[in-house]
Amino acid sequence: MTAENGNGEGETLPERKAFFKDIYRRADGDPGMVPWADLAAKAKLHEWLVRHPGNEDLAAIDIACGLGDNAEALAVAGYATTAFDLSDHAIRWARKRFPHSPVDYRSADLFNLPEAWREHFDLVNECYTLQSMAPGTLPETAAAVASLVKPGGTLLVYARWREDGAEVNGPPWPLEKSALHVFAGLGFALEHEDLFTVNRPGRTIPHSFAIWRKAKSG
Repeated sequence: MTAENGNGEGETLPERKAFFKDIYRRADGDPGMVPWADLAAKAKLHEWLVRHPGNEDLAAIDIACGLGDNAEALAVAGYATTAFDLSDHAIRWARKRFPHSPVDYRSADLFNLPEAWREHFDLVNECYTLQSMAPGTLPETAAAVASLVKPGGTLLVYARWREDGAEVNGPPWPLEKSALHVFAGLGFALEHEDLFTVNRPGRTIPHSFAIWRKAKSG
């Protein structure tokens, strides 16, 4: 880690990638060793999917899918679902958990995506990836996420946030409130934003679940 200012903000992309790979490798099949593994889809995602079911003609992708719960929710809702993670261990784990799943689980790097995925997906689900990277990499990370969405398609973003200028000691680095709208500068219009809190022992964590629509070409 470079952690130049004492809170990890100096970490580079290669260091963050190595961190995630190491988490899944060290976990060795124990989900309790993966801090963000809830073993269930996010409730906000599930609620949205109930209201917006898909079909086999609509392609969806789950970014940094981990153990696969959000990806499975997309598939159950009817979307033709792809899911990827940087960690080969995570992908093998997800496939083992859901051996009969229709989800196409892939190992892939968000910052070096297959060209065939560019603007390919009708629905893109992003959960906690933006906050997991050092704040200085947010423009690059958001642009990579945005590149997956088909013109006219939908982007779901689930993230922690903090007030602008509030001290942060990451990782993770909850997004500054103004940064929640980073996709407005990438050709997206905000359709809905739900600001809510998640209660953990001894703390209350502000969260956002936002629905963005990518502008159609031309």
